[in-house]
Amino acid sequence: MTEKITSKHEPLLKRLARVEGQIRGIQAMIQREAECELIAQQFSAARRALDKAYQEMLACLLEETVLNSSEDKAQTLQEVRKIFTKYT
Repeated sequence: MTEKITSKHEPLLKRLARVEGQIRGIQAMIQREAECELIAQQFSAARRALDKAYQEMLACLLEETVLNSSEDKAQTLQEVRKIFTKYT
């Protein structure tokens, strides 16, 4: 089971590690008192990268809900709606 989770989530973990590096870079820029516009650009890039990671995780959740559903289509659609309401 661990191998399945690892292979399934490995790209997401790599993406989050890159975001973590971006955040550390922003912290360093702030410590060296870099120009605010440059810092803002890096914030924007990190936010986009984190949003992309979140979208991938949301897609995984939806995929699990739809593919693992033993319910009828209407019930599955209701579950998908709950996910969108709760997480977006």
